[in-house]
Amino acid sequence: MTTGIILGVVGPWQVVIILLVVLLLFGGKKIPELMKGLGKGIRDFKDEMNNKEDEAPKKE
Repeated sequence: MTTGIILGVVGPWQVVIILLVVLLLFGGKKIPELMKGLGKGIRDFKDEMNNKEDEAPKKE
């Protein structure tokens, strides 16, 4: 959904430049750790959102 909006605004060259800047700032060894942390954070967020939906009172 939002991916189409983001990709519509950011072109392929901008993505390449952003990736190069991230690589220069954090170095090649830190990027896997950052991505692992980001993935864990997203996974935790999704789990909490699913728990909220399960706990929400159902309207009949």
